[in-house]
Amino acid sequence: MGARKHTRAQERKEARKTQYMASYRRIPTSPRKMRLVADMIRGMNVETALFALQYSHKEAARRLYQLLRSAIANWEVKNKGARVDYSTLYIKEIYVDPGSTLKRIKPAAQGRANRIRKRSNHVTMVLDTRNTSTEN
Repeated sequence: MGARKHTRAQERKEARKTQYMASYRRIPTSPRKMRLVADMIRGMNVETALFALQYSHKEAARRLYQLLRSAIANWEVKNKGARVDYSTLYIKEIYVDPGSTLKRIKPAAQGRANRIRKRSNHVTMVLDTRNTSTEN
């Protein structure tokens, strides 16, 4: 590996030490349905997002609730001894990428067959802390 590539890889590695994230892969829900819920909580404080996900009627909200709890646990692991301050912790990024698609065939009229696509997705969530200091 070249020197430039090596230094860039080290910089990325150092940056990830201060990044608090969690990912959930191969969720058997279509990405379109998951993005509706992800857009709802993007940029919210963690406390508000937990409340919104807990009382949402969408099926995707349950899975994002689990993912958010996992991201908070990852934050606690990287900040040993620190108490979680829900007022400063917020969802910096959340993105939903399409996963693999299972293709199935459903019999149709007159000897034909219709294709059924069972979609899945991958969700990645990044948390960050807001600076609440008011310096003038």
